[in-house]
Amino acid sequence: MLSNFVVRRGIQIVVSSLIVTQGMLWKNHSTKATEVPQQEGSAKDLQPVAEIISQNTPTSTTETEPDIELTVIDKLLNEPVFSPFRREGTVKDSTRPIYVITGEEMEAQGARTVREALKFLPGILPDGTVGTEPNALSGQFIRGSNTGQVLILLDGRPINNLGSGGFDLSEFTTSNIERVEILPGGGSTLYGSDAIGGVINIVTRRPTNKITTSAKVNVGAYGLNQQSIQNSGKTGNIGWVIGYNSTRSEYDYPFAIPEANFEGTRKNNDSLYNNFSIKLDADLGKRNTLAFSTQYLGKEQGVPGGVPIPIPKNGQGFFNSLTDNNRKYTDQVLSDLTWNSKLGGGDNSLLTARVYGDFVNTRFDNRSNALSSQNRFDSNQISYGIQTTHSWNFSKNQSLVYGFDYRSVNVKSSSFSYFTNIGTINYNNSIGQGALFARYEINLTPSWTVNLGLRQDFSSLMNSSATSPSMGTKLALSDSTTLRANYIRNFRVPTIANLFNINPSNIGNPALKPEIGNSFDVGIDQKIGDIGLLRLTFFYNRVSDTIAFKSLIPPVNGNTGTWENIGLVETKGIEAALNLQLAKNVYAFVNYTANDPRILKSSNPAEIDKELRFAGADSINAGINYENSQGLYMGLLMHSVGKYPTNNINTEFSSGYTTFDVKFRVPLSDNLAVNGSVDNILDQRYQLFAGFPDAGRVFQVGLSASF
Repeated sequence: MLSNFVVRRGIQIVVSSLIVTQGMLWKNHSTKATEVPQQEGSAKDLQPVAEIISQNTPTSTTETEPDIELTVIDKLLNEPVFSPFRREGTVKDSTRPIYVITGEEMEAQGARTVREALKFLPGILPDGTVGTEPNALSGQFIRGSNTGQVLILLDGRPINNLGSGGFDLSEFTTSNIERVEILPGGGSTLYGSDAIGGVINIVTRRPTNKITTSAKVNVGAYGLNQQSIQNSGKTGNIGWVIGYNSTRSEYDYPFAIPEANFEGTRKNNDSLYNNFSIKLDADLGKRNTLAFSTQYLGKEQGVPGGVPIPIPKNGQGFFNSLTDNNRKYTDQVLSDLTWNSKLGGGDNSLLTARVYGDFVNTRFDNRSNALSSQNRFDSNQISYGIQTTHSWNFSKNQSLVYGFDYRSVNVKSSSFSYFTNIGTINYNNSIGQGALFARYEINLTPSWTVNLGLRQDFSSLMNSSATSPSMGTKLALSDSTTLRANYIRNFRVPTIANLFNINPSNIGNPALKPEIGNSFDVGIDQKIGDIGLLRLTFFYNRVSDTIAFKSLIPPVNGNTGTWENIGLVETKGIEAALNLQLAKNVYAFVNYTANDPRILKSSNPAEIDKELRFAGADSINAGINYENSQGLYMGLLMHSVGKYPTNNINTEFSSGYTTFDVKFRVPLSDNLAVNGSVDNILDQRYQLFAGFPDAGRVFQVGLSASF
């Protein structure tokens, strides 16, 4: 996001923001210099906005006020990020490539959930595999990894489900999100298991100094109806953010699937979100702060299933079925208490201690078909965790981040037969994960930085340990060219669903071994004069003992499949992102991600040298936008996903698709604006997974107000 600071009459500061990863511009008239939030775990205070302005704004010799005063380059490289360091830093400080989307950007593009917000970022395929509606299950694929191999963080702490793996990003609506960070290439050195492909860090909003209330109403195609309200401010030493979001949709759209000779209307596809959030900050003197945060994520949704697809002659196919009565319910409470203390007498030593507790409940009602096959499945996860981190700049050119993590998780899985009225406990046990970690960084010269990391993890689930080293370096060849390179070793322990029979239709495999990944990348950040920035990264990953689901065709004793270590997967690819300022108030972007994950070793000879399913799609995103200093915004964006296989023997493929979206914002006053979008304006129809259609062209329009 490019923030453009315009000083009007010497007293008003208006922050105008360009969405650099999406190429869209967004103006937030209510942002003032005193309202820039501080992030948790920061090793030093963020630079005041007024100081940034004075350093980056050229002196005007005329009375004409400039529209743009910071360049795309400045804002991209100075974007605050947490996940590469486990402390506050900026993009330019990181040896790792990292991509960011802010809350203003999400609002500008009309993203309803975090899953949708990742659509135009490089390095990730976020579309999921079962639809384009708000409640569609997220499927984040990073550098050839699957969803379970991507670690999800909430304000820097893990929230992955240890029962089934991953976390459904469609559970998070965007109204309370400050930004989302995508860190490709793994993160086990700082965060432990599940970070083989990368890390996604969801950062929630912090209190502002000025008491502000914002309200939004949004309506759209297929019954979309959103309302949100948020109050933020500070009185004395106490700050707060309190918010509520309700999102309702029907998504009963018409569709056709020619290969199944089927036309119809999507049914049982509704969803209702009710999300609450509270964050309280207290300044305990000049050296200590205490913060409490809690999120309630509630969702009820229909589960429509897929249209049955004919089985090919080779015996491989899909066993989809339309499910008009199946329902899914999720209730999640995610809470934490964080204490920050500046040690010593300066600002170079910060101790952060956090305790957190999460309660994740999921219920799936299978009420379709005959009574004899109707069941209810319940999963309840209770997590308690501790994080302690000390960030210490112990000399001018050296820093150290080290600490201790522990997480205890109890998972209970049960099923109930509506036919027999008998309930069964499939699994009920606890998991303990602990670790020690450290990351050391040194500036050998003003232009050359090196970092080294090490983590030792212990897991009661596998009764084993894992060691995760890392190293990275970046070298500024000139003011316009920077080279970088990184290596990190990652791991992922099997989930309870992989190991045990928590789902009666699947067979657990207690003999599974942990997945081990080795991730390498080299890249260049190249400034293009004063108008743009090119970030190019080549990556190479190897993951051994990859855990994959093996279908049993035909099913055996009612079991449809089991889990196995398929051997070795090697991924090569490229991430490229170019952002440009074409003219006054005109911006453009394009990014390209290429993945080629190959199965080198497998228990199934037919899979060897084949592409890993879903994870290998190439993607191109592009856009151009205009905004003037009054806040008028218009943008055109493209999202294109190439052909990719949907099985590991590469006999079935998704053909890929390309969509174009139009976004707009029209200010009615300083505190009121109309915004909207038309997505997939050419109404291209496609399937993300065989039998699961998209919604075609959709629109939304809304009002946002602040007071």
